[in-house]
Order: sequence, then C-alpha cells, then structure tokens
Amino acid sequence: MSGPISTPPARQNPRTHLIVLGIDPGLVVTGFGVIDFGPKRKYRVIDFGVIRTPVKSPLEARLLVIFRGITGIIKKHAPERVAVEGIYQAKNVRSALTLGHARGAALLAAAAAELPLAAFAPATVKAHVSGYGLADKQQVSFMVSRILGLPADLLPGDASDALALAICGADLMRDPERLKIP
Repeated sequence: MSGPISTPPARQNPRTHLIVLGIDPGLVVTGFGVIDFGPKRKYRVIDFGVIRTPVKSPLEARLLVIFRGITGIIKKHAPERVAVEGIYQAKNVRSALTLGHARGAALLAAAAAELPLAAFAPATVKAHVSGYGLADKQQVSFMVSRILGLPADLLPGDASDALALAICGADLMRDPERLKIP
C-alpha cells in the first residue's frame, strides 16, 4: 500500500476556473466526469468514463477498485469540488445497501483528499440539466451532451450521469463551508 494521500495544490485562480468531479456510484459500474467550469458558465470536459469492478470478486475487493479508481482520478485532475449522487429510496433493500457501499468508497476517496463534497438527489440533477425532475436517462444524456458540446451518442449512461452531477456541482456548490453530505 502507498502512503497517505496528499491534498492536491490549490489552483492559482479559483474564481476564474473551477475543476469539478462528478461521481455516479455503483457497485458494478461507477461513472465519473471531470469538467472545467469557466467564466460566463462555460463548461469544458476534461475527462469522463466508468470504473468497472470485477463482478465475481468479493465486496471488499470491488470497493477497493472504486476507491483506487476515484483516488487516481483525483490525483490526475486535481478537482476542487466533488459532487456525488445522493441517497434515494430503493424498493430493493439489497440494491440500496450495495449502492451505499459503492457510494461510501467514492465519498471516502474524496474525503481522503480533503475535497469539499456535495450530494444531489437524482431529481435535482435531472431538473438542473434538463429542466424536468422526472427526465429519463436518454433526456439527461442528450442535455448533458448539448451543454458540454459533445456528440449525443458519445456518452455511456453512467458517465453522462456523472457529468450531470459535475455540472450541478459547478453551478450549485457555491460555499464549500456550508456543504453537507446526507
């Protein structure tokens, strides 16, 4: 194991540009998206993709893959804020618990880097990027593509959701001292 994770250095002019990491946690697939939020609400995609865990591995091994993956993204891109999907009501208790484990691994990676965190409810994210809190995945992906100037068919679903979270984080996380993770 490597030594302690150090906090990335602060950017030179945080008021001009803001790097935000969005995370859509999942035990099988965790989506991530990193954007640069500039003046006049200009967004630029830095990176996006998914972290896949080995399906037949034990839970702790899968959580370690998520933790290391998010930690690597944080080290590579030095985001200043992290936005993660909030807790939602699940009909299946087992699904809710496994999602909670994956979310915990992602939150731990961000907390270890001492980054400000915020959680956004899925309906909040959908409403923010599409104007409709009950938008389906295709509508959210389409609007994320339009906002970020990407081809509509380029984004995998989990990465699209993570980029939507990053957009929310850029727009709605104004005062890191007031942020709380539910």
